Amino acid sequence: MKSARWLIVLAAVAAQACGYSLAGRGSFLPAYVKTIGIPAFVNRTTVFNLESLVTNKVRAEFIGRGKYQILPQNTGVDLLLNGEVSAVTLQPVTINQQTGLASRYAITMTARIELRETRDNTMLWENPSVMFRQEYDATAGRTSTDAVAFFQQDTGALDRMSSEFARTIVSAILEAF
Repeated sequence: MKSARWLIVLAAVAAQACGYSLAGRGSFLPAYVKTIGIPAFVNRTTVFNLESLVTNKVRAEFIGRGKYQILPQNTGVDLLLNGEVSAVTLQPVTINQQTGLASRYAITMTARIELRETRDNTMLWENPSVMFRQEYDATAGRTSTDAVAFFQQDTGALDRMSSEFARTIVSAILEAF
């Protein structure tokens, strides 16, 4: 009976010592970093005001993490995050057999992101072709495959896509993935 108790105690101790941890929890950003400048992204698409929405979502995601002061300028900061949305495409994914109209769309946004140290202009992180794809159900009566027309009619889809995009970028930078 005594040996059974010892086995239980040893098993409990071993179980506590054998924990799992999430990979990518560390940050590769230099310890001196206190401020990150995130000026407005450049919009190379025809989607109106996309640069403002994406920039604000990325800033909000950094602020939500709470570790750094986020500023809209590109001077007087420790790091500088620049972004450029280079393309947005919209394609029908599912067609309603009865009406012949799209019932589901795939939205793809492509962007270039770079994070630099301002001390010596060293590139810390870069992705020249971040691609983000999301699918959304079409609202009745929508027949256009033009991204501009789609986003002007359904800003909720653009908002959701921009939020996911921001989470992906900020996680990649802060969690060292």
